[in-house]
Amino acid sequence: MTSMLRRQIHTVSRIGRRGYSTVAPRAFSDEKGITISWPDNRQTRFHHEYLLDHCRCPRCFHPVTKQRLKTLVDFDPTVRPEELVSYDDRVVIKWPDDHSSEFPFTILERAAYNPPLKRLRREEPYLWTSDIAQSPPTMEHDEVTAQGIDGERAVLKWLDLIAKYGFCFLQGVPANPEATERAIRRIAPIRETHYGGFWDFTANMAHGDLAYSNQALPAHTDTTYFTDPAGLQIFHLLSHEGAGGSSLLVDGFFAASQLSPSAYVTLSRLGVPSHASGSPGTILRPMSRPSLIHDDQGHLVQVRWNNEDRGVIGPGWTAEDVESWYAAARELEQVNRSPAAEYWKQLEPGTMVVIDNWRVMHGRSAFTGSRRMCGAYIGADDWRSRRAALRTNLEGVNDSIWDFGW
Repeated sequence: MTSMLRRQIHTVSRIGRRGYSTVAPRAFSDEKGITISWPDNRQTRFHHEYLLDHCRCPRCFHPVTKQRLKTLVDFDPTVRPEELVSYDDRVVIKWPDDHSSEFPFTILERAAYNPPLKRLRREEPYLWTSDIAQSPPTMEHDEVTAQGIDGERAVLKWLDLIAKYGFCFLQGVPANPEATERAIRRIAPIRETHYGGFWDFTANMAHGDLAYSNQALPAHTDTTYFTDPAGLQIFHLLSHEGAGGSSLLVDGFFAASQLSPSAYVTLSRLGVPSHASGSPGTILRPMSRPSLIHDDQGHLVQVRWNNEDRGVIGPGWTAEDVESWYAAARELEQVNRSPAAEYWKQLEPGTMVVIDNWRVMHGRSAFTGSRRMCGAYIGADDWRSRRAALRTNLEGVNDSIWDFGW
């Protein structure tokens, strides 16, 4: 079987201008899988069923909807290729059911798991301190609301700044709710919650939440009482006849980086319950989640911290857990309140702020008088999808490992 497969392996190389073959990866098959041999002497292996499962031919993967057309029971787990053709830039596999799969080597390098060869591309966030007050990320309203390709490019730049810094100011916004909502919808659809969709509110306690009061609020993220917290939070101060009410921003990723190793581990391990119960008809108690959440590669991707909405801790914890959590949580609060972490800014009518609620904590000082704000939430998946689509359409960048544009 092995010798037969090896006889059916073809190598097709382009000839360079000087008459010799260009250096390229090569693919070889045996009974257990396919081995890719790279020019730098690295090797990686893929199971046959893995490659068939990831086939992107029209029989296996819908070319328009970008969805799988076959389930795992639709092919034999012991499947073996009938033929393997290795080109300079890709490998083509012919299967027994008379169809072929094509895999660019660039994709296989990123997908490699035995062993991993290349870490998936990740944008490193820019961690900032209070010094960011000297040059905060800022865009102009007329740029992002422009029609056509220029407006789309401006929205992409706007979202790139949010992805890098976790927030961005938008200047020149007409001080009315209609213009604010139109600007917000340039990003993505507004997320409906028990507060409604687009908000236009004063400190009248219309909802059972301290945000609708005039009290000071320490640095926190919103909607920790949702299983899926809001992705973006947008505020626009429409008017204020009084004093106080400065806005506070704290980079949660920076704050996490300042924690002691033991505090970091504790806040990454212990799930903290949250709740929202102040409005009639609303009782939100999601599954407990740690305050620091990581992806499967160990990168910090979300900070969930809201002391005001924190529920009853302890059930399921040990005595040591309780002690270590209080110490770690106190340490985080101390970092949040440090001069290095706190960025204060007095918002004015015409300046809207967009905050990545999965990263940047916000708060405010107490205020007096009449104060009118408007804003909204946008889902994390929604704004990231909008950015990914703009990157693909405007820059030809596709962030998917199994690139739909083969």
